[in-house]
Amino acid sequence: MEPAYIYDAIRTPRGKAKPDGGLHDLSPFELLAPLYTAICERTGLDAHLVGEVVLGCVTQYGEQAGNIAKTSALYAGFPSQVSGLTITRFCSSGLDAINVAALKINAGQEQVALAGGIEMMSRIPMMSDQAAIFADPKVALSARILLMGSGADLIASLQGASRAMVDEVALLSQQRASHATNAGFFKSIIAIDNPTKKCVVRTDECIRPQTTMESLAQLPPSFAEIGRAGADAVQLAHYDHLTAISHVHTAANSPAMADAAAMVLIGTESLARDIGSRPRAVIRGMVNACDEPLQVLSGCVVATEKLLRSQGLSVDDIDLFEIHEAFAATILKLQADLGIPTEKLNVNGGVIAMGHPLGATGAIMMGVLLDELERRQQTLGVVATSGAAGSGTAILIERID
Repeated sequence: MEPAYIYDAIRTPRGKAKPDGGLHDLSPFELLAPLYTAICERTGLDAHLVGEVVLGCVTQYGEQAGNIAKTSALYAGFPSQVSGLTITRFCSSGLDAINVAALKINAGQEQVALAGGIEMMSRIPMMSDQAAIFADPKVALSARILLMGSGADLIASLQGASRAMVDEVALLSQQRASHATNAGFFKSIIAIDNPTKKCVVRTDECIRPQTTMESLAQLPPSFAEIGRAGADAVQLAHYDHLTAISHVHTAANSPAMADAAAMVLIGTESLARDIGSRPRAVIRGMVNACDEPLQVLSGCVVATEKLLRSQGLSVDDIDLFEIHEAFAATILKLQADLGIPTEKLNVNGGVIAMGHPLGATGAIMMGVLLDELERRQQTLGVVATSGAAGSGTAILIERID
């Protein structure tokens, strides 16, 4: 089997998913195009070498519909023979794009692939495609699929997590993200020009550095009303040892919605000779996993556990973990179940602080992890994401000196 190597991982900043956000005025095609250009310039890649583009996109609707992986490559001026595939595994889509591209390299089907993701949530709102699993109660209840916030509050209830505990997760995410941004740790960011607003966006816009435990405590729970409308009853019927659902998640300890795109160059070892650039890491393992769908977001936990088990590794063997902050309680469950120490986990903050552009998040996290492994001169890292319905994806990488 041919190993899959990561030659580069780049991303746009994460813009606020609002009309006044720095990226809002750009179409998904306009946001992706600078990444195609930058990854070729940074690595010496000839676009004619690329066999496949795989992009994650959750809401494939409107401007994001029509196989944006293929069409964005054409828009960016890539050769017509480059194939394109757009995938979704909910919020794991960007990481699964890397997974699919790496498998194509492993199988010898491709020598070079670009993988990543796109989500412009200010232009294509979450669930604007009216998927039946979220819009049709009959379908949703039959499949035991609830909205993400309801799953987060169930996880908190099962963990016995208090409001203060989940707020502490959010505060640490904000503090770490603010420090990493100010220190210039995010080397994977490509500045994006917005001619409409006459600005250049260089950093993540969602970070709130002035956050305190006192300011977090002032916010009301976001998902209590959904619970009263029937979600609580469904969950309590399945987990009959619970007497109530604790509605502890708010807008501030939940992932911030964002606009962003990301791209990762993956290839064989021989690609280094063709482009004159050394690979930055090799992919050592990849898994998908699923947990109980009523918990919605716990997939990153079971995927991380499955990955470590499949590789014969323990938490102690891994230098850094970049795990999806799919609401604060998920991080508490991760640490309780797997014992990952805080000093190894999301050391530069996570999506609660920096934003969660659905289909792009997993690929962004890969770049964040790789940047930090290089900065610390460490070796092994795990990226894991959660999608809806209990799905999860995890990838193990080894940095190359």
